[in-house]
Amino acid sequence: MLKLIDIKKSFKLGNNEIKILKGINLHIKRGEFVAIIGQSGSGKSTLMNIIGCLDTPSSGIYKVDDKDVSNLSLDELATLRGKKFGFVFQRYNLISSFNALENVELPAIYIGISKENREKRAKELLSSLELSTKFQNHPNELSGGQQQRVSIARALMNGGEIILADEPTGALDSKSGLIVMDIIKNLHKLGHTIVLVTHDLNIANYANRIIEIKDGEILSDTIKDNSTYKLKTQKFQNKSKFNLIKDQFIESFKMSLNAIFSHKLRAFLTMLGIIIGISSVICVVALGKGSQERILSSIKSIGTNTISIYPGKNFGDLRSNKVKTLTISDSNFLSKQPYLDYATPDVTTSGMLTYKNINSKAQIRGGGVHSLSINGIKIQDGRNFNKDDIEQSKSVVIIDQNTLNTFFKNQNPINKVILFNKIPFKIIGVASKDDSAFGSSDQLRIYAPYSAVINKITGDRHISSITAKIPDNINAQLAERNIIEILTKRHKKKDFFTRNSDTLKQTIESTMATMRLLIFSIAFISLVVGGIGVMNIMLVSVTERTKEIGIRMAIGAKQSNILEQFLIEAIILCFIGGILGLSLAYIFGFIFNKISSDFVMVFEIYPAIIALIASSMIGIIFGFIPAKNASKLNPIEALSKE
Repeated sequence: MLKLIDIKKSFKLGNNEIKILKGINLHIKRGEFVAIIGQSGSGKSTLMNIIGCLDTPSSGIYKVDDKDVSNLSLDELATLRGKKFGFVFQRYNLISSFNALENVELPAIYIGISKENREKRAKELLSSLELSTKFQNHPNELSGGQQQRVSIARALMNGGEIILADEPTGALDSKSGLIVMDIIKNLHKLGHTIVLVTHDLNIANYANRIIEIKDGEILSDTIKDNSTYKLKTQKFQNKSKFNLIKDQFIESFKMSLNAIFSHKLRAFLTMLGIIIGISSVICVVALGKGSQERILSSIKSIGTNTISIYPGKNFGDLRSNKVKTLTISDSNFLSKQPYLDYATPDVTTSGMLTYKNINSKAQIRGGGVHSLSINGIKIQDGRNFNKDDIEQSKSVVIIDQNTLNTFFKNQNPINKVILFNKIPFKIIGVASKDDSAFGSSDQLRIYAPYSAVINKITGDRHISSITAKIPDNINAQLAERNIIEILTKRHKKKDFFTRNSDTLKQTIESTMATMRLLIFSIAFISLVVGGIGVMNIMLVSVTERTKEIGIRMAIGAKQSNILEQFLIEAIILCFIGGILGLSLAYIFGFIFNKISSDFVMVFEIYPAIIALIASSMIGIIFGFIPAKNASKLNPIEALSKE
């Protein structure tokens, strides 16, 4: 069954070559019970590790069922260990976070036995070893003898055709040791091939064949009893490849969660960089979105699809107040253009507003029938101007909220007369509060027909500006070009400038997009820093759990299984960090929106989705190196770590 031909094992220590095995030739038949005995340093454990495919010889040939294992890949060796061998270690090597049942089931997961079958078999094995009441107990809740019996049950889980026992009684008291050896003896009688390593001759005497090894060479090979037993092989119905992958993924996921929750503080500190990065970017994006909506709302309030025309060169022109070029006839001419809904003149001047014995500086704005609506100002009480008010230059005004609070607190101002620069005006309406960024101030404003302002206050036939309304189906840029062309011809030169609300909106949206890109760049840096923290902690975790990795490899875990487990752990850490970061951002936003009355944070779903995807990708990218390192560990070196 097992053939070792001229097996040698050595390793270099500095410039010296240390020879452990010096040409071992050994054949072990199916159903034999072989004890390998020798003092510490004799090479017996190294020999057993080579037999169990945990280690490879420096030279020589090792065959299992006449198949040379030297040509097998690491994953093929792992499959061979899982299906052929069962290990019983001196220190039990149970996974502390698993209960007895889960520890016994573990090897079956790696060869694809269904959950129902492996759970049934694990219970049968534990019950046969008098552990039927210990299914849910963790290793620290079991005695040494009970832990070793769980280890034996695990070795038998996949059939355990060959049981490799390394000092199985070394950590037990004499009574427990006798119980364990009786179990191993009975396993031999059931047909299991037993290879036992010990330094105790009394333990070796349980075997039918005793091989003594010293200084890497076989001194004697004594066959006490030539009898062998035939094993009744266990037949397991393997699952489909999909179900195998699914089961192994669930196992890796479960193990990852156990590792995270067993080190809660460390896990939280690991996630802190991700939490801060995610919450920061979500909050800043929400603030940006809120400010964008407020600005766009303000643009809408000063006219959606509108073009405003002002005298002068631009907003920075210091002479613009002295330029008197725009006229009412310009406004009327524009109103007749087919690509405009209407055009309304605007006249603005300041003066003293008086009611009874109260005086205050104020601004009067003269406009047409559409002036208030085009600027997003609604009538709260009373009425708006009509065509008759404009044509007859009626002395009527609409007051704003500041004027209402200054002169008519707790009074109804409608039909009352107020003086502007000593000229009486009748109040016909009250405007609602102008919440736009362009209209909010403490200044008192009243609105009157432009004809009344020109004829009764300024006496100037020129106007401050013209606002033109563009239909929704007309291109705003084309309309703006036509307006500029018409007015330039009328004035014989271009002594005015325009402001297109659509262009302003596009500029603001473009600016906000640039800001969002900057924000995401800063957040990306924050997330990368968090990812480096995850990688560092995962590297520490791999170091701490090296022995666990060795146990898994010994019982059949492939490199891909180890890689998957640690990669999932990193992804879970980052994903949970992302969830906590989102939660923190939303909690902050809720509190902020409750406190702030004028400005709100606007949360959208797509930044949250992007944030979660980003945090998961960080887990994959920065978790890959530690996971890869874990999967590349040598099983023997891993098992020797404490």
